[in-house]
Amino acid sequence: MTMPHLHSSAARFYALRLLPGQEVFSQLHAFVQQHQLYAAWIAGCTGSLTDVALRYAGQDATTLLTGTFEVISLNGTLELTGEHLHLCISDPQGAMLGGHMMPGCTVRTTLELVIGELDTLAFSRQPCALSGYDELHISTR
Repeated sequence: MTMPHLHSSAARFYALRLLPGQEVFSQLHAFVQQHQLYAAWIAGCTGSLTDVALRYAGQDATTLLTGTFEVISLNGTLELTGEHLHLCISDPQGAMLGGHMMPGCTVRTTLELVIGELDTLAFSRQPCALSGYDELHISTR
């Protein structure tokens, strides 16, 4: 097996807070477009959600949940043409659930985010013969 090509870049960071009632996907998409982020990632996230939309591993359907949820983890990559985000939440009893984050997640009290961007790289999604999905492709700008 060959080693993948490694990419290196300096980075900058952005901090933002999403407000109660805001839909997370649309807000992240607008932020990426506004700041023209070509190779970004979620560096940190804390907050809570009322509506959660997850696609579980190996499933095609989106599961919709409504209630009171704490965000335990949100991570993944963001680019001008898309994103790949995974979300882990906990319910009021502390039970955790996670999967591929889908549109439809709504902020309950706050969602505090730190987003990093690699200055000299660009992310895109391209078909991968090994996985059968569109996967991360890294290029230089």
